[in-house]
Amino acid sequence: MALFIGLISGTSVDAIDAVLCDIDKSSSPSIKLLHSLSYPYPKPLQQQLLDFGKSIYQGDPIDQLGKLDHQVALHFVQAVQQLLHQAKCSSEDVVAIGSHGQTVRHRPDSRYPFTLQIGDGNIIAAKTGIKTIADFRRRDMAHGGQGAPFAPAFHQAFFSDEKQPRAVVNLGGIANVTLLQPGQAPVGFDTGPANTLMDQWILQNKQVSYDENGDWAATGEVIPELLVNLLNEPYFELQAPKSTGCEYFNLSWLQQKSKPLELSKLAPQDVQRTLLELTVQTVASSINSEMGHGQVYLCGGGAHNIALRNRLQQILPSYTLADSSELGISPDWVEAMTFAWFASKTIAQEPIELSSITGSIENSILGATYSN
Repeated sequence: MALFIGLISGTSVDAIDAVLCDIDKSSSPSIKLLHSLSYPYPKPLQQQLLDFGKSIYQGDPIDQLGKLDHQVALHFVQAVQQLLHQAKCSSEDVVAIGSHGQTVRHRPDSRYPFTLQIGDGNIIAAKTGIKTIADFRRRDMAHGGQGAPFAPAFHQAFFSDEKQPRAVVNLGGIANVTLLQPGQAPVGFDTGPANTLMDQWILQNKQVSYDENGDWAATGEVIPELLVNLLNEPYFELQAPKSTGCEYFNLSWLQQKSKPLELSKLAPQDVQRTLLELTVQTVASSINSEMGHGQVYLCGGGAHNIALRNRLQQILPSYTLADSSELGISPDWVEAMTFAWFASKTIAQEPIELSSITGSIENSILGATYSN
């Protein structure tokens, strides 16, 4: 038994997903989820992180970054401690932690590309007593990669099939798709917004954090002219490898794209339905561009959006659609398990195969190691 912990907080900045996994690499790789939890950020810290991501902050930005880096690390530590307590597991039994951290900015296509995840690995290692692997994405960028998405490497290892073509769709704040075709290298990329625009829009209009089951969107109608404007976005035409983030697809983007229609005069439920359609169409076109049939598996929070799932199945009639639980892993824990697995690869000094996904010039041993 080799125990690893995986930690990640996504773009919604609401909670830290923490998993304890048993990873066996003796013959064919296997991963077993032993325990999991979602550890919420305190509301004030969540708001600070959201504001910082929008360049809204009090005082010196460098001071603010340093404080948030420390605070996020402390909450990651608390998530680990609660996970171990609930699992009745000692820190001494854990080989390593794989901590993704909290993304505050992702700029892969700037003149000087960078990505920034906070949550100091030194603090996590020191306070948990467990060796910690963090700062995964920048090594890939140093080798010319996009630094994202990373989940496709995990999908290839644990979700691929020797005979059937499969697409795995991660519906977090941003959607990414992994195309797994027998005998071919995996292809994966960010398709565009998944939950982020819908979450921000419902928060602004109904003061709730997400559209449960897509129920609010289901009461609306697609606004054809708005949908055309949204789809007229250069990012959607880019060829892979490509990645994006919520610093690009946000309410400012929506406002700019809807200028001719005056967003404030549109029925908000119709806007929500149109945003759902945007996600569905960009995901579906990304799958159809490479595959004509096969199996589609959903993971991430959007896998629970019934309206989205039903619409996606409707426009992908030649595919069977399910969530990743059909493959043995709950859609809620795939990303956290990815970083537990990445930590195991780093400890073993094994590179992650990402060149066909991120465009890196070589497959790298990812992450920086922080000793306890």
